[in-house]
Amino acid sequence: MSGPPAGPHASSGPPAGAPEPAGMRTRYCGALRAEDVGATVTVCGWVARRREHGEHLAFLDVRDHTGLVQCVVDGAHALRSEYVVRVTGTVRLRPEGTANEGLATGEVELGECAVETLNPAEPPPFVLDARGDVDESVRLRYRYLDLRTERMQRNLRLRATVNSAIRRAMERQGFCEVETPLLWTPTPEGAREFAVPSRLQRGAFYVLPQSPQIAKQLTMVGGLDRYYQIARCLRDEDLRADRQFEFTQLDLEASFVGEREVRGFVSEAVAEATEAATGVRPTDFPVITWADAIERYGSDKPDLRFAMEIVDVAPALVGTGFNAFRAPAVRAIVVPGGGDLARARLDGLVERAKGLGAKGLVWMRVVPASGDGGEPGALGIESPVGKFLAPEERAGIVRAVGAAAGDLVLVVADERRRACEVLGQLRLDVGRPPVAEGPYRFVWVVDFPLFDGVDEEGRPVAAHHPFTMPHPDDLERFESEPLSVRAQSYDLVLNGWELGSGSIRIHRADVQEKVFAALGISAEEADARFGFLTGAFRYGAPPHGGFAFGVDRLTAILAGEENIREVIAFPKTQSGADLMTGAPKALAPRQLAELGIRIVGP
Repeated sequence: MSGPPAGPHASSGPPAGAPEPAGMRTRYCGALRAEDVGATVTVCGWVARRREHGEHLAFLDVRDHTGLVQCVVDGAHALRSEYVVRVTGTVRLRPEGTANEGLATGEVELGECAVETLNPAEPPPFVLDARGDVDESVRLRYRYLDLRTERMQRNLRLRATVNSAIRRAMERQGFCEVETPLLWTPTPEGAREFAVPSRLQRGAFYVLPQSPQIAKQLTMVGGLDRYYQIARCLRDEDLRADRQFEFTQLDLEASFVGEREVRGFVSEAVAEATEAATGVRPTDFPVITWADAIERYGSDKPDLRFAMEIVDVAPALVGTGFNAFRAPAVRAIVVPGGGDLARARLDGLVERAKGLGAKGLVWMRVVPASGDGGEPGALGIESPVGKFLAPEERAGIVRAVGAAAGDLVLVVADERRRACEVLGQLRLDVGRPPVAEGPYRFVWVVDFPLFDGVDEEGRPVAAHHPFTMPHPDDLERFESEPLSVRAQSYDLVLNGWELGSGSIRIHRADVQEKVFAALGISAEEADARFGFLTGAFRYGAPPHGGFAFGVDRLTAILAGEENIREVIAFPKTQSGADLMTGAPKALAPRQLAELGIRIVGP
């Protein structure tokens, strides 16, 4: 992995302006430089390596969170890897020809050292340096050791930098930090919740909040005007690379604002965090509608770091005799230089498309058209279906996608939405750069559908949560064509990762009741579950909107990590287990009895 771009916090050593250490040490290991030659210093840390030099002399690499320094020690035979030590010595230049240019402290070493062992250590179960290829389950089982590695030290300190920058940006924009409850009431926000039994009220449950959504709306009713929180949220859903049970998000809400203002607040916070982490402030936050995102990229979280946009090639196939292309939509992408992909790889793409729900996939290698009866310099195709297409159809497809000789064209004919989404996934499969590769390409996706299909009883299903304000231009179609109604909602996407979502909220009781009715939530049920919110609306709720984005996801991208577990101190595995503590575990019978809970078998 190449890691994140160089920035103010990308190198070893304490950040600029960091205070001098106090207590048992006078300097940090990674802070010593040539200008310190002649000074007597004391450092504390762990023995990273020991190298014998003759019968009595040894070189110790001593490490703390800022880096490591070489210490020349007489009589260090008893010291082993990961011993905790306190070393006092004199800073001196390394002998000529022995400087380590790859180390921040590589010009100097500590000589005339006195070493005090503060705590011995057993041999660790894996080598704590970047050169070791360690199984992830071992790293997570011994996470307290994994945290000592340079990678985890860098990632978690980068995360702290991101959090600090977010707070600066929010306070500068006039937001007030408010903490909302962790013990909350069940809400239908789309994800499964963790339930917490009440000891004092047996049979009743709290839930852990999947977001502070309702609580922050109530702060708007309370006149706080601009709220924010770096909030801990919990969702009992399947885990993957960008999802954990526990996650952290910047949560914000503001009164008397529209969508444009909310996007501005968020863009400012994200720009501040990115600059703090990388040294470069992003300024380009383009806006694309959800419909355009699906049509051009086959995804509502498009990765704009590479092209390969989806193209409508149906105009080149009007009246075609090839039955497979007689479909509601015929879409294509071009893979630059992909014409040399092996046949096995092409067959794999066909199977991948079928697995995604497409009826099939047609591939076409773009070649000079010399054997196709074309003019000099013209282009043609090589494809299993080439013989079924007229020469003008083959040439028309190549022109439509803007392909060159040596490129590969992938075509899907199907329903419009499916064709776009299948090609969108294939676009990522064959073209997406690794997370660690820049640049950082942010994009706002707006005008999402308010409803996402219908349930078994024919009722609309909320695409996000039931508190999103419908688009004012679509209100007249709310009852007659609910699936055509747009929401005043918006997502922020970075390099193909959805950082977060937001919306303008419903602040009028009559509109909220209309949305509840469309979702099949009766007035009685709405009052029982949300009466505290809808009741608050009757006392003068201001127009308001908000947003939340994942701090874990943003930090992972800025750190060049593919998995958010690498920027979380104590994450869970994909099965939801904590390998270090053994959680989840069974409760003792006495604890279950206190809670009034009986475990029922499968």
